[in-house]
Amino acid sequence: MNELRYFFTALGYFTRVPVPRWVGYEPHYLNAAARYFPLVGALVGAAGAVVYMAALRIFPAGVAVLLSMATTLLVTGAFHEDGLADCVDAFGGAYTREDTLRIMHDSRIGAFGAIALTIALALKWQTLASLPPLRAAWLMIAAHAASRACAISYLVTLDYVRAEGKAKPVAQRMSRNAFCCAIVVGMPWLFWPQWQAGCITLLVLVVLRLALGRYFVRRIGGYTGDCLGFAQQVFELAIYLVGLAWISF
Repeated sequence: MNELRYFFTALGYFTRVPVPRWVGYEPHYLNAAARYFPLVGALVGAAGAVVYMAALRIFPAGVAVLLSMATTLLVTGAFHEDGLADCVDAFGGAYTREDTLRIMHDSRIGAFGAIALTIALALKWQTLASLPPLRAAWLMIAAHAASRACAISYLVTLDYVRAEGKAKPVAQRMSRNAFCCAIVVGMPWLFWPQWQAGCITLLVLVVLRLALGRYFVRRIGGYTGDCLGFAQQVFELAIYLVGLAWISF
């Protein structure tokens, strides 16, 4: 029953899907629920994939992908995209740690964030529209799941740098056992239908994960909730790009 409660907590936190009232809420639920974030990602990706495959029966691939993206944005409330915009505004517009955190905390979007968000969404759109339909649909599920598994890896190794914040309940150090559970749920999607492509993708994700982690530590000494959203978007986009590059050779 506790595991089911943690799953629904993760679902309610990262999506706008209603959850049963009996789940309740306690701050420690969120940290325990972190192991289910990749599973929530797989469900979000599956929703997008279903809309994409259904839309393909009527519309061209580009329109079908846009409808799919709109679905995932609606389901999640653009939760991670907001982190992407906030981080790019902060890292691009500040020099000191204090200014970076202040700008990141500001809910308004600036020029850097708007440009980054536009480029990221356009890249997703064009990349997915260029893939064969079944491959694109599968990658939607794989990317949403694996990118969240990579993002929460920072809960294992880095420090949360805000005294308070929306991500504070999540930000207690994640146990290695819980992270292993998240990896088992989130990463295997990458290895179908070609395990070689999955290995290349995994290597790219590891390099990106290390590079982003070092950057976060250098700029602000750790991570914030926005950093996790930013990282998730980078990992998701990397998975799509590697998938397209793989079939292009």
